[in-house]
Amino acid sequence: MDIQGKVVVVTGAASGIGRGLCLRFTAEGAKAVIAADVNEAGAKAVADAVKGAAFVCDVRKEEDVIRLVKFAEDQYGGVDVFCSNAGIAIMGGYEVDNEAWQRIWEINVLAHVFAARAVVPGMIRRGGGAFMVTASAAGLLSQIGSMPYSVTKHAAVGLAESLSITYGDQGIQVFALCPQAVDTEMTRQGGGVAAVDGMMKPEQLADAVMAAFAADEFLILPHPEVKTYMQRKAADYSRWLQGMRRLQERFFSGDPLKK
Repeated sequence: MDIQGKVVVVTGAASGIGRGLCLRFTAEGAKAVIAADVNEAGAKAVADAVKGAAFVCDVRKEEDVIRLVKFAEDQYGGVDVFCSNAGIAIMGGYEVDNEAWQRIWEINVLAHVFAARAVVPGMIRRGGGAFMVTASAAGLLSQIGSMPYSVTKHAAVGLAESLSITYGDQGIQVFALCPQAVDTEMTRQGGGVAAVDGMMKPEQLADAVMAAFAADEFLILPHPEVKTYMQRKAADYSRWLQGMRRLQERFFSGDPLKK
């Protein structure tokens, strides 16, 4: 897929991965880039930088996502590429309170459902489009120290898989972006276990995204080591779990709640 001449929507665009994608899509010749975020000032700053449009959107609210897609359709005739990128992390395990579990579920999973529901039918009518879910290597492996993040990112990967299976033959290219640690607001205090293979800049991540788009490769792994870890997991699940427990001990002295 070539970005040139495309209308692109990016959620969670005010900083980090979202901002990096907006900048790269513009450099690649996108017709228009819509920077959507709950942070109005941040979205506007990115939109100004790419000479695009800013849109205030709380991805937890389906009506906001619907309004975002309608704005793009009204202003630019449709959405060619939708990057469902907004996400959060919450540390802890099953003891995390219900309100926090609900919030991360809504942002890390339901927001992708809302986006697909709003944008995919129009893409199909216009002959096709692309939909990218920003998941995480945690959705393929796990996230030591954050059960809510691991669970919701697994769900996000499963959602992307289902979208590809269901709509791939109707012209919808689906991508699952699964990096390890990226230099963002989320990792400002350090990348923790996810940074075991280093901290990546958003600009480097954008390189991997563009390469996957060009190759129509569903799974985007900016950190190539993740593929090896996945293979080890599939080859011997019990041994992989033992290794993850050792990794937990290394980082948290056996207590996943210690930082």
